[in-house]
Amino acid sequence: MVSPPLALLPLVLLALSMGPPGCDGGNILVFPVDGSHWINMKVLLEELHQRGHRLTVVRASNSVYVPQSSPLYTAVTIDVAGGWEEFFEFIQELIKSLREGHFMHREFANFIYQAHSVWGAALSKFLDDEEKIQSLRDSRFDLVLTDPAIAPGVILAKYLDLPLVLNVRWIQGSEGHFAVAPSPLSYVPVPGSGLTDKMNFFQRVKNVVFYVLVTLQQKILIEPVYSALCKKHIRGGCDINSLLQQADIWLFRSDFIFDFPRPTVPNVIYIGGFQCRAGRPLPAHLEDFVQSAGEHGVVVMSLGSLVGAMPEREAEEIAAVFARLPQKVIWRHKGPRPSALGNNTLVVDWMPQKDLLAHPQTKVFVAHGGTNGLQEAIFYGVPVLGIPLFFDQFDNLVRLERRGAAKVLELAHLSQGFEAGLKEVLGRDGYRRNMRRLSELHRDQPVRPMDRAVFWVEYVMRHKGARHLRIRAYEMPWYAYYGVDVALLLAALAAVPALTAVVLVRLLCCKKTRKDKAKQQ
Repeated sequence: MVSPPLALLPLVLLALSMGPPGCDGGNILVFPVDGSHWINMKVLLEELHQRGHRLTVVRASNSVYVPQSSPLYTAVTIDVAGGWEEFFEFIQELIKSLREGHFMHREFANFIYQAHSVWGAALSKFLDDEEKIQSLRDSRFDLVLTDPAIAPGVILAKYLDLPLVLNVRWIQGSEGHFAVAPSPLSYVPVPGSGLTDKMNFFQRVKNVVFYVLVTLQQKILIEPVYSALCKKHIRGGCDINSLLQQADIWLFRSDFIFDFPRPTVPNVIYIGGFQCRAGRPLPAHLEDFVQSAGEHGVVVMSLGSLVGAMPEREAEEIAAVFARLPQKVIWRHKGPRPSALGNNTLVVDWMPQKDLLAHPQTKVFVAHGGTNGLQEAIFYGVPVLGIPLFFDQFDNLVRLERRGAAKVLELAHLSQGFEAGLKEVLGRDGYRRNMRRLSELHRDQPVRPMDRAVFWVEYVMRHKGARHLRIRAYEMPWYAYYGVDVALLLAALAAVPALTAVVLVRLLCCKKTRKDKAKQQ
């Protein structure tokens, strides 16, 4: 009689000969947005590359952050007019205006328009190049992965007739949910409003006004750029909102620990904090500096990838406050070295931000309120003193302030409020306790956000899209979506018996009146 182990031997050998289970690597066309958006896109690309997928990245000829050569991907370069020098100069002017207590609304709107116009012109020229387009077609991509804050990647996916996956939080001019999910203005704050999900009557009025302004900005400044592009290159034309709504999967860089709870739809997959990981050991010189802080701990300050340095006056004020702290400070600052800098402050051009936030000695994170930095602060449980500058940063910080994990300081009040605000966040245990609570909630998930992101990218490749997850609302006219036609029909049906009754009563009354008159005569 053959023993059970020997009986199973042929099956084991057969399984080994077939090799390990797995899936073939996909072929992905990536259209990122430069700057800080590239940072989180690159993290996702590293994971996809590690899992065997082939990547081709469309980059701008003037890109500062997306290199031409990389072991992760093959680059396709689009000629884009202009340069980053003008952008950085504009950012500095914008910071100066905020310092003086006002915002350059007209200049900012013009900047947004110019950014979309430049990319629209660049993509149009690229689509006219038959050789490059044919090369993309011959590559037989499985899908397009793009960040729709700038929308050429969305149009390119439509042009090549490929499934579309969005790595998204912001679309052109607004937050992504407003294009894809029901967004009741009674409790869903509009970007730029600075509101929370708890609004009184006047705040709801303000929210509606902001919604109208944001919608007008999109309709007047942004959509015409892409409509012209669609009219020229897409048969039958298209509009950018419809293309966004046709995306197969939205990998949404947020979650409901960071954001306010709100309605959503099946093809929105939340991956907030996907770029976070366990902390790694610091370089020796940084570890020595951090440990030298003793029981007081360390303050970490960074204003993101776009703002390497504050204007000189603001930098001097910040340096003077840091010099008076018992804590040690690590400050990412690329400008001139402030004269008020103390011996307790280490100024660096670059810092391992995640590893510093993960370090138990780090007590407070002074940040501008970008999504990446705040998600990392939540992951590592570090309270925030926020100095919002532009874009979504104020709204992001309001979300943490609402939960008691951050304090927001407007740039115009920096002189009077920076030291008091910093000492408040350092001194009150509630900030750290609330942030640690958010960290616990964020980490308590059945699947890592990165694994969730990769699964859905591969899901779209396996099934050639995910159209079955799209809701029908996008294909309905507005009167059908809001039930106006149904309400009118029901009102008409209800009105018929009522009108009939009124007519009958009037007839009976008239008949009775005539009889009474006849009797009187």
